[in-house]
Amino acid sequence: MRSFDSLSEREILALAAALEEEDARIYDNFADGLKGNYPDQAAKFSEFRNQEEGHRQRLLGLYHARFGEHVPLLRREDVRGFVKRRPLWLERPLRLKSVRKQAALMESETQQFYEVSARRATDPSIRRLLLELAQEEQVHCQYAENLGVSPLSPEEAKRERQRFALQVVQPGLAGLMDGSISTLAPLFAAAFATHKSWETFLVGLAASVGAGISMGFAEALSDDGTLTGRGHPFARGLVCGTMTAAGGLGHTLPFLIPDMRTAIAVALVVVAIELGVISWVRHHYMDTSWSSAVLQVVLGGLLVFGVGVLIGSS
Repeated sequence: MRSFDSLSEREILALAAALEEEDARIYDNFADGLKGNYPDQAAKFSEFRNQEEGHRQRLLGLYHARFGEHVPLLRREDVRGFVKRRPLWLERPLRLKSVRKQAALMESETQQFYEVSARRATDPSIRRLLLELAQEEQVHCQYAENLGVSPLSPEEAKRERQRFALQVVQPGLAGLMDGSISTLAPLFAAAFATHKSWETFLVGLAASVGAGISMGFAEALSDDGTLTGRGHPFARGLVCGTMTAAGGLGHTLPFLIPDMRTAIAVALVVVAIELGVISWVRHHYMDTSWSSAVLQVVLGGLLVFGVGVLIGSS
């Protein structure tokens, strides 16, 4: 691996052309990965690709004029100092936020490369081109950063909402429902059987954490998201498992209160809040009517709560 300081002007131009070619291909992959859900954003990355290809042609034109036809093979991985890039462009589906961030980092790194290279160049024509490209990359960097705040088109906004619902809300809701409802039975069975807050808390803690681990693994292993568009399995598993544990812990924590009656009363208030949150999420993101959402969630909660009380009191 070569150090940057050891490169000649001929090698710097060859490396710069290779960098521009790689960036153009990455932007082309970004455009291809985004065109299905974000066509307007994909068009912007296609424009980026064309601009990077234009930079490459200018670099090669000067190279051929100064050093001849043969261009040595020199890549970013052959030179120390470049940041290793995660192959985000290979992921499907592509996350728009990650793509925007990657583009800004790419442009910033390329701008820095041109500025440092221009300071080392002794040939006036090479220094002039490198400085021009550095200025253009600075504009590109600002443009890439602005992509993070540019509004989506109405159709893209709709698809983004659907993606968020599918990849985040759905596994989170499944976990919250499981944690908030399924743990009611063991928790209140322990409460009415032991009449002791601490023992009840331990049962609820074990049930919540165990359910969180189980649901997290089940969601992560259900599919890899390639065909369903449900996102990365580990991310879904983490969301689902965390929300499952949170749902159970919400009405478990009140049993840290020593007085059993007070603990049960506070826990019931927390349960009511949890069921209300679940109903709202189902209504807001899953297009379920308020009446249907409340009926389904409350009925399920009452049945599981009743089972716990019945078993604990027997």
